Amino acid sequence: MSSNDQIILDQVLEQQRAERASHLAATKYFELFLAEQLLKHYDLSYDEIEPGLVDGGGDGGIDGFFVFVNGELVREDTDLSGLKKDVVIETIIFQAKTEASFREKALDGITATLRDLFDLSQQLTKFAGAYNKELLAAVELFRNAVKTLAPRFPKHSFSLYYASKGVDVHPNVTRKAEQLEALVKSQFQGSDCAMRFLTATDLLALARETPRLSYQLEVTDASINTKGGVVALVKLREFAKFIRDEKDELRRSLFEANVRDYQGATQVNEEIRRTLADKWSEDFWWLNNGITIVAGRKPTQTGKTLTVEDPQIVNGLQTSREIFAYFRTANTDREEREILVRVISPETPESRDRVIKATNSQTPISPASLRATDKIQRDIEQYLRSFGLFYDRRKNFYKNEGKQIDRIISIPAMAQALMAVVLQKPGTARARPSSLLKKDEDYERVFSGDFPIELFRAAIELSRLADARLRGDATLTPEDRVNLKFYVAMYVAALACNAARPKPEQIAKLAAATIDKALLDRAMADAKSVYQQLGGTALAAKGSEFGDELISMLDTALPAAATTA
Repeated sequence: MSSNDQIILDQVLEQQRAERASHLAATKYFELFLAEQLLKHYDLSYDEIEPGLVDGGGDGGIDGFFVFVNGELVREDTDLSGLKKDVVIETIIFQAKTEASFREKALDGITATLRDLFDLSQQLTKFAGAYNKELLAAVELFRNAVKTLAPRFPKHSFSLYYASKGVDVHPNVTRKAEQLEALVKSQFQGSDCAMRFLTATDLLALARETPRLSYQLEVTDASINTKGGVVALVKLREFAKFIRDEKDELRRSLFEANVRDYQGATQVNEEIRRTLADKWSEDFWWLNNGITIVAGRKPTQTGKTLTVEDPQIVNGLQTSREIFAYFRTANTDREEREILVRVISPETPESRDRVIKATNSQTPISPASLRATDKIQRDIEQYLRSFGLFYDRRKNFYKNEGKQIDRIISIPAMAQALMAVVLQKPGTARARPSSLLKKDEDYERVFSGDFPIELFRAAIELSRLADARLRGDATLTPEDRVNLKFYVAMYVAALACNAARPKPEQIAKLAAATIDKALLDRAMADAKSVYQQLGGTALAAKGSEFGDELISMLDTALPAAATTA
């Protein structure tokens, strides 16, 4: 390998860091860069990647730890109860070193760590002094998934990576990797485990893999071209090819990011599964509503090949997932059935949103799952943009545009800020990072049309202000900062409004830049004190006692309603 690759990689990393994450140190950005490359086809947001980055004192030689079940990221509030069969648990672990070599010592550390933490007979509390909270929290997610899904006899897949700017790997280091693979396989019988070294050349190759913008879909003769799109019958096997990537994995980026919750073992999915299995009955498209795809522009057709630019499947997720699974596991040699596919190219974002809502209105999808199409969401996006903030109404839209990481705000992050600051439920905000909006009543409370638009800016600014202040406290671990953030934000909002239970209209008038530093320090000190009294754990931060105690302190110190703006 040429040393030119090392020079080019350094240039790529430094330029990307300057453009997208100037607030991060070079070593931290290298870890984020590696996570983005390794997890590219999972289509994760920055908010989803961050908890899996566990580097720091006591990391046991592990910088990244991510768990996926059937291709979906496992988080603290992930519900695995609906999975019944064909379950796959994928665990991705990596170490990132900016040095230009691969060392045996690095693999010795990972081996010792996994020997400890993958031994299910050992309680994780035993290792509290040996490993940091972030790593233990990630391993706890893995262990919970393993135990919860044990009755389903899941398949285990482990992908281990050691990345550096090195040129080659010494045979002694390779032998260490083989020993590590053998260890993991011995701990989980029947599992797949592969250790891969990533050199500067490999990392550049990964970085050059850009998402495809156009895809080909083979249709039958029975297709209709209209002004705004195409309606066609497509062979099931051709549609299965369309939704698979080069690694035969599901192309998650094809699915409308905010209408993508796979419903698991529901009656609807069971019916789709049975229909697919019964290949000798009526044609599939007779018995299924079909697929709706929104495209960036009207598709072009050459013969039977349809070229679709920037496709997003906005209706038919359940059907797509079942077709994907069917062609992975069943004998499909003689499969000739078809599915109805509509490819639509709306002229405006508003038209696109109407298509998404309309095509999902007759299916049992929660209205909260359609949140990105709501007027309030479009209003928030437009309003925040005037402050240089990019509201990711469509997941990863601004990430893919290369916007600064610290200027991008996800819908879940906004919901957490509102739940904590406005509704004064910081424990709920902390406990449910990804499922906060699954219930319609929660969504309607958090994104109320009665709230002044300024409230959304104020809430996210206060959340970020609290996070920045907590990062300045060297005595706190990254997990402590996550546990405290929403409590500090709630508390400082009340102090700034001079009200124990401030009204939305009062909070809406706050601006992070004008918050008195003394108030922020007081909020942090009081929240930190209560947190430590309750044990200083994630469990304490996810419960109600922590928030109740802080509100009680506010009730004592402040008026019940705002007296000043």
